[in-house]
Amino acid sequence: MSVSRKSQIEFVALMAALMSIAALALDALLPALAPIGEAIRSRSASDNQLLITLFFLGLGIGPLIFGPISDSIGRKPVVYMGFGMFILASMICVFAKSVEVMVIGRILQGVSLSAPRTISVAMIRDTYSGDYMARVMSFVTVVFILVPIIAPALGKYVLDRLGWQAIFHVQVGFSILVCWWFWKRQPETLLPRNRSSFRGRVFVKGFKELLNYRQTVAFTFIWGFITGSFLVYLSTSQQIFELQYGMPDAFPYLFAVLAITIGAATLLNGALVVRLGMLRLVTASMILYVLTSIVYIALYFNTANPPVIVLMLFFAVQFFAVGFIFGNLRSLAMEPLGHIAGIGAAITGFVATVMAVPISSFIGKYVITSVLPMFVGFLICGTISCIILGYFYYSKSGIRDRY
Repeated sequence: MSVSRKSQIEFVALMAALMSIAALALDALLPALAPIGEAIRSRSASDNQLLITLFFLGLGIGPLIFGPISDSIGRKPVVYMGFGMFILASMICVFAKSVEVMVIGRILQGVSLSAPRTISVAMIRDTYSGDYMARVMSFVTVVFILVPIIAPALGKYVLDRLGWQAIFHVQVGFSILVCWWFWKRQPETLLPRNRSSFRGRVFVKGFKELLNYRQTVAFTFIWGFITGSFLVYLSTSQQIFELQYGMPDAFPYLFAVLAITIGAATLLNGALVVRLGMLRLVTASMILYVLTSIVYIALYFNTANPPVIVLMLFFAVQFFAVGFIFGNLRSLAMEPLGHIAGIGAAITGFVATVMAVPISSFIGKYVITSVLPMFVGFLICGTISCIILGYFYYSKSGIRDRY
């Protein structure tokens, strides 16, 4: 499709904005977990972690609903549905007086924001194809990376001046602004002649077909294990830096530095993947992921936490590897599913998320007075992932040389 340069820039910015609301809702809340926990009378730090992990669960469930609906009624109505549901869910969070009500609100927030997040990818696919689609996705990713860098600092600023409820108000305000922009400037990308009827059996058929592809199954499981171990960091980073290290004011900036390492790896992956291939990069990165965990455990087993600069160095190496892993795992899992890309993306994302949430919740319960359990989790999940990859390497149905 021929699109003017000005229109393409606005399209990229708008798609990035649709994606970024989920990152804002996730990361801006991190500095406020402790005061929110006090307000809703949470019993432990692990209860506060649920506000992150179960939001992530909602993000995994939502595409199963919104993806097929958008194929039936069009992209734009589904985005409006998601934003409307997000406003309602945010109000539930603002007025929550218990852990249970807050958790319900966060799950609904995750489900609702999966709509603009999923539809943005679908609209890019509707509008572009081949190398142009990859190019647009790269630009969108660059813009999207900025959100985790600034969101915790924004959340901390709002928290200190207006209280934790105001963080939800800011998120709602931003979502309304993006929704208005989307309504005014973005035309529908799925023409009526290309729409399909919504049928429940499409899930069963898609899941059965997905199981026939060993490549998809293997990399979906790896995706689940790596995401689960990384989600431990997202859900516990606040209590690590604020409680274990006593650095509440520095937390947003430490989080931003580590977000930059992931972003740098993601961008570097885009430059290297064509020359080296997805499989080589994933393999090297997973080996680094495991080795970094082994070194940390060997140095700090049964000892106090290391100085914060040392911990930041280990995290930076670990998350640099994560940037390459996340940059390629989904593509490897999705490669055989081009003919069922929509439902395939929804199902693989759902499976990986359903794996990741209990893994994160289990490991997070032990990250109370020490960071060591997190690295033990990195090691276990990374080792299992390497075993799956090793089995896949030597399978007759493995990935061909073109990767």
